[in-house]
Amino acid sequence: MPRESAPARSPPETRREVVTETLHGVDVDDPYRWLEGDGEAVDEWVDAQNAHVDEALDDALRDRLRPRFEDLVEVADYGSVSVREGRYFATAREPGADHARLVVRDVPDGDGRVLVDPNAWAANRDAERPPRSMAWYVPSHDGERVAVGVTEGGDENYDVRVLSVPDPTESPESEGSGGYGPGVEEVAVLPERGRVNAGSLAWTADGEGFVYVATGGAADGAQMDKEIRRFRLADGPEAEELLLEHDDQHVWPRVTVDPDSGLLAVAFSEMVGGTEWYVHVDGDLRPVLTDTDAETSVQFHDGTAFVSTDHGAPRRRVLACSVDRFREGDLSFEECRELLPGGEGIIQSVAPTPERLLVHRQRDAHSRLSVHDRDGTHLRDVSLPSYCSVTWVSGNRDAPEAFFGLTGFDRPPAVRALDLDGGADAKDELASTEVDSVDLPVPDDLVVEQRFVDSTDGAEVPVFVCYREDAAVDGPRPTLLYGYGGFRNSITPSFGRFRLPFLADGGAFAAVCARGGYEYGEPWHEAGMLAEKQHTFDDFVAAGEALCASGLTDTDHLAVAGGSNGGLSVGAVVTQRPDLWAAAQCAVPLLDMLRFHRFLLGESWTTEYGHPEDPEAFEYLRAYSPYHNVDADESYPPVYFTTAASDTRVHPSHARKMTARLQNEAAGGPFLLRTKSATGHGVGKPTSMVVDEQTDSWAFLYERLGVEISDRDDDA
Repeated sequence: MPRESAPARSPPETRREVVTETLHGVDVDDPYRWLEGDGEAVDEWVDAQNAHVDEALDDALRDRLRPRFEDLVEVADYGSVSVREGRYFATAREPGADHARLVVRDVPDGDGRVLVDPNAWAANRDAERPPRSMAWYVPSHDGERVAVGVTEGGDENYDVRVLSVPDPTESPESEGSGGYGPGVEEVAVLPERGRVNAGSLAWTADGEGFVYVATGGAADGAQMDKEIRRFRLADGPEAEELLLEHDDQHVWPRVTVDPDSGLLAVAFSEMVGGTEWYVHVDGDLRPVLTDTDAETSVQFHDGTAFVSTDHGAPRRRVLACSVDRFREGDLSFEECRELLPGGEGIIQSVAPTPERLLVHRQRDAHSRLSVHDRDGTHLRDVSLPSYCSVTWVSGNRDAPEAFFGLTGFDRPPAVRALDLDGGADAKDELASTEVDSVDLPVPDDLVVEQRFVDSTDGAEVPVFVCYREDAAVDGPRPTLLYGYGGFRNSITPSFGRFRLPFLADGGAFAAVCARGGYEYGEPWHEAGMLAEKQHTFDDFVAAGEALCASGLTDTDHLAVAGGSNGGLSVGAVVTQRPDLWAAAQCAVPLLDMLRFHRFLLGESWTTEYGHPEDPEAFEYLRAYSPYHNVDADESYPPVYFTTAASDTRVHPSHARKMTARLQNEAAGGPFLLRTKSATGHGVGKPTSMVVDEQTDSWAFLYERLGVEISDRDDDA
């Protein structure tokens, strides 16, 4: 049975000021709208809620859990590999470091030369200043320069810094300073370029500049204003060329450049809709693939445009045409030659090399890799473990080698190199997250299963389950069910180092592949969006009920968790089926679905959820909006909400208002809200903050699910 806890202290008082709006003929009360603001009264309320969390969580339990997470956070992390002209760029966070460093190597497994070390930046040595982090990097095609995105406080509004990459044959006089490695020079700084990221910046073919998508900042409400700009190093930031202004709030531009011909291609894509492609020729945008609702991506290599699309193939296929034909414009899918037809697996990505293609597919939400000739002929499959995820793939444009990330529930993340001319096992592990050195290694008796549960409308929904077979558990296992269910994001096998203590103590972790994701292509996504969104929540509930029916757990030991859109899923299933859950964790969530479009990036999400100003959408949004479905006559399970003051995606008012409503209008609980400062939706957190978050989160679950901390000597 769950542990008997001390009586919960009363939450802070919350002023109730009812605002009533008539929406589509319906009166809608909003008693906590004042919490959408950012004034002194809101700050005081947030501080009081944080203090309430500290009072409500068990200090003794936190003290016992914290050393585990302090140990686990010291494990190294490794990022993806990008190859440019024989230089291998990658990020790595070493044990003891808060942030990952950017390094460059001359051979894949060689010693790395440090280019950027955010740990040495002055802001990160001053506890009074918000942390600064490097969120992304893009090397030039010749490997001579690299652009990096720098954020302060994790707010996802980035400065772009352009750095030189020193020649390894030279002996730089500098020893490195200011967080940059020896010989690295900061050759340009483009401050406050908004939400520009690695997917919206492309170097020109000559390496003397780049094209990128800039936005306004969150503070002035201009994140949805987008411009495509061209920057030349010789001219400086003041002489940037404006190529295009774009004010459609539902469409986001992307840019890519062919490094051989210099052709600039621009994609305009709704966040969850179709993609239109243009080329920028003679100062104008020329349409290429525009008469379609298909989601399409394009990459150029050695005179060929590789087109990956769900046009005519719900689980995607890969087509090809010449770059010259792509430049001409007015291209149809039918004119392209088909290299890889759609099949049972979802084509996730293709990495081209001079004579080969490395193809990543997912089937039933776990990964397959195969090697093909450039005409699509299958050569071999790459040997992979069962129930694993390939998290990224990249190819060497100039050699028959590729790289990929590999992980699984029982498999710490690893970086692997692949010889595309070799056999099925021609791969080397370049780096891996080693957890054997910590107090809680991956247990030998860890069971990983994939189950399929029946949900509404006849859907069979995959659910991954992992637990320690030999862990002594008296009765149903404490179980955490995680999910997302939206925006084409698939739930696949992933390693969670901070789950290891929970598994060691007899807990089980489950992940539901709810509709709204992309586990079975666009039809699976469409089955969980707009008017069909209820299917997402049905799948969470079906998974929870099946876990209980199987005897693995029961409703006294089952918790549900999710973040962002997954936080919406948690809020919906808690309000719809409060009897099913013993606890819930709801991170950076959307919860007021009648006003989400009024804040930050919310308007762009109306293509996924529907628009509250549309009468038909209003009806189904109101039917599941968690904030509007709190029932004063219902008792709800304990819920731990988390949000961030600097979140520039999902406004913290969602979590604030929902917490206030539950605390003041519902039975059950406790309902807790932790607000972090100096961080955002999840970018750039220092390790100390990660430890704090993990300690509080798991202490909440341990107490609510009755998890007993086992003797470490028995688990070594």
